[in-house]
Amino acid sequence: MLEFLMLEDRDRIFLNLHGQRDWGLEGARRRGAWNGTADIVAQEPEWICDQIKASGLRGRGGGGFGTGLKWTFMPKQESARPHYLVVNADESEPGACKDREILRNDPHLLIEGCLIAARAIRAHTAYIYIRGEYVHERERLLAAIQQAYDAKLIGKGNVHGWDCDVRVTHGGGAYICGDETALMESFEGKKGQPRLKPPFPAGAGIYGCPTTINNVESIAVVGTILRRGADWFSSFGRPNNAGTKLFAGSGHLNRPGVVEEAMGVPMRTLIDHYFGGVRGGWGNLKAIIPGGASTAMITPEIAETVVMDFDAFREHKSLLGTGTMIVFDKSTDLVKAIARISYFFKHESCGQCTPCREGTGWMWRVMERMATGEAEMAEIDMLLDVASQVEGHTICGLGDAAAWPIQGLFRHFRHEVEDRITQYRAHRGVYASALMAAE
Repeated sequence: MLEFLMLEDRDRIFLNLHGQRDWGLEGARRRGAWNGTADIVAQEPEWICDQIKASGLRGRGGGGFGTGLKWTFMPKQESARPHYLVVNADESEPGACKDREILRNDPHLLIEGCLIAARAIRAHTAYIYIRGEYVHERERLLAAIQQAYDAKLIGKGNVHGWDCDVRVTHGGGAYICGDETALMESFEGKKGQPRLKPPFPAGAGIYGCPTTINNVESIAVVGTILRRGADWFSSFGRPNNAGTKLFAGSGHLNRPGVVEEAMGVPMRTLIDHYFGGVRGGWGNLKAIIPGGASTAMITPEIAETVVMDFDAFREHKSLLGTGTMIVFDKSTDLVKAIARISYFFKHESCGQCTPCREGTGWMWRVMERMATGEAEMAEIDMLLDVASQVEGHTICGLGDAAAWPIQGLFRHFRHEVEDRITQYRAHRGVYASALMAAE
């Protein structure tokens, strides 16, 4: 196992991640939220952006784009067109389960982050777009926002000196609305389908106004970073992969859950130290999907040495994604699992782009036959060819998300599909011979 210096409790940002303490305003203040916020907000927007850029914070929603750099894309002067901050709390990818812990257990960190980020982009309104199924999380978030209004921490004439309203709206549970442009369409009451770019949201977002869209975790860490300093946050992780992050583990683990660790933590350290190890021991591990269902699976050999950051997984033709791994032990039928994931992406396609609309359904149907062994050998390369044609040829990333799990399966476990097809054909041949003999 790789040597790694574990994150100390004093360096954790989310101190109520598991809901063992008071989630409300008083509890949040005891944990440091809203401390010195007025001094931060009193700074110029350029200073806030520069500090976040210096911290190395990259988007925690899966894309990994520089958060501070993204804020600088907004117009530098206020005009007749208002500026908006939109927080993406849709979290609709299978396996992703980290943002909901912030929403229900530490919502004031998010609300404070909204105020600071709004100051940085010169916005006076922040909207939190939450997925429809997060009923409890929405109720908890709304209660926390009301607490912040009652204490005049946000709103017009608040004690921090920057007018900022924080509103919550919820979607209908569509995966496609995790894409920022589809989210904006849904927000405006239209069908949640991605928009062509340009224009980019910073030029023309919701209501045609300059808009910045960030993930929940990306915004929730802002207050602590600015209180403790950019150098503190950037001291964790490897170059270009700085800071702490929420990681989650689900599937065949002894203790599935969500934890905060430094970027660059070895995957095996996460699994063994925080998640209680693989069910049946490390030798029983078969594969891991590292960052939500859209990322390509990796083998135990890769998982043994890979570290959890954006660059490490690219070396293995996969992605960190949201950092929410799905673990499979040797009892798993990986072909059937990927067929089920293929159905999800087929179901969630908005149908706007032909490669995605037609390709996701075709790939799912072929995967279903491969799961039973009824496919032909030649269809393996045909499936991979179609996946490569869907990948990179759609307005949003859903086409990529549908192709990558299939590519990961055949990259590492092609032999399982080939063996299944061979066995099925042999069984079918024996059955046919038995029928002929009976006649």
